[in-house]
Amino acid sequence: MEFPLAFVENMRNLLSDECDAFLSALMSDASVSVRVNDKLSLFGDKKPVPWCPDGYYLPERPSFTKDPLFHAGAYYVQEASSMFLYQALKQCVPHDAVVLDLCAAPGGKSTLASQYLSRGLLVANEIVRSRAYILSENIQKWGNDNVVVCNNRPADFASSGVIFDAILVDAPCSGEGMFRKDEGAIAEWSPANVHMCAERQRDILTAIWPALKEGGILVYSTCTFNQEEDEENVRWIMEELGAEYISLEREEGWNITTYGVGYRFFPHKTQGEGLFMAVLRKVSDDVFAVRKQKKNNRKQVVVAVPPGLSEWLADDYSLRMDDATTVRAYPKGLANEMQRVVENMRVLSAGIEVAEVKGKSVVPQQGLALSKHIKRGYFPEKELSEEDALRYLRGEAFYIDDVPNGYVLLTYQSLPIGWGKNLGSRFNNLYPNEWRIKKM
Repeated sequence: MEFPLAFVENMRNLLSDECDAFLSALMSDASVSVRVNDKLSLFGDKKPVPWCPDGYYLPERPSFTKDPLFHAGAYYVQEASSMFLYQALKQCVPHDAVVLDLCAAPGGKSTLASQYLSRGLLVANEIVRSRAYILSENIQKWGNDNVVVCNNRPADFASSGVIFDAILVDAPCSGEGMFRKDEGAIAEWSPANVHMCAERQRDILTAIWPALKEGGILVYSTCTFNQEEDEENVRWIMEELGAEYISLEREEGWNITTYGVGYRFFPHKTQGEGLFMAVLRKVSDDVFAVRKQKKNNRKQVVVAVPPGLSEWLADDYSLRMDDATTVRAYPKGLANEMQRVVENMRVLSAGIEVAEVKGKSVVPQQGLALSKHIKRGYFPEKELSEEDALRYLRGEAFYIDDVPNGYVLLTYQSLPIGWGKNLGSRFNNLYPNEWRIKKM
């Protein structure tokens, strides 16, 4: 692996005598870590990630694609350094906050934040449409009911009238922290690209700043090492947007580095990839005193929810149809705020995607199957072997003859993985086409 000369010079200026150890670490194998969902307790005998109670290191990288529990949302494969978000939330954000994860795909930080926000709302956004669908899939697999997934530009939030208690900006960056995982990032790196990324990050922050309430929390992070995108941008936020820096408590044994503002994870010192994270509090709204709420010109469709669907859920929800076909369940305490987001944003999924209405038929959705709030026992269930579970996840046809006709909740190790429908003469595989395993 050969690094650009300008990158090496930058790191030598930053790290001095530690630079050789740093470069050596970048050429070693990356560690593997997962964060466990409370759907199921897993990996309890593995080495824990010290700054996140649900994080664990694995001794080697298994084939996650071949594990049905991965597809059931039992755990998320997440780089250990990025789990430091848990500390930022724990120390600075209440559990009932309304939070925006602005650059959320593929969903590692969003699933962590939704788990932390036990009484709060998370809006998980991704501007790139294809990546937004992946985000929605991962959020639904995780199974929480307090998330809205949308596909919008940062400026759309500033004009929507939705104000957030905290905003997470894991900014698109030059990707230096991913060099040992992605050699393409090395090929694309240049000082000019670093500068372009820093400017783009400032544009994103400026656009989203009006959507953060005064006194609200910004968590800014990158997966890069240079100071232009990291400390210099934090100081720019403080000086130009009006923010104060917040120091986080951390243990000495974590070996996290700081250069005045923000926290750095260097691979020669901490077990993980390169990460920079800083927490700031918005202290002034003076720069953006005039805030216009976007006028919602969409004609709202008022459709009666088919009767009986509340029986599909273990808890009491507000059931709504935002169009003529989709039934969603919102926690009652969050329903109005979630509805406001749905009405003003390009939403891909929200709350629990319960059912699709097709004429006189009401079809249970994949989001319901994977939700932590489905009423177990309402639908007949069929436990699958590992072989049959993988056949199901590949979208293959197979027959199950010991279940009643109708919709059947398929499970693996007691965790739901999706729906099938017994028609008597055949068994329909209802796993979503776009979620199916393409390669093994």
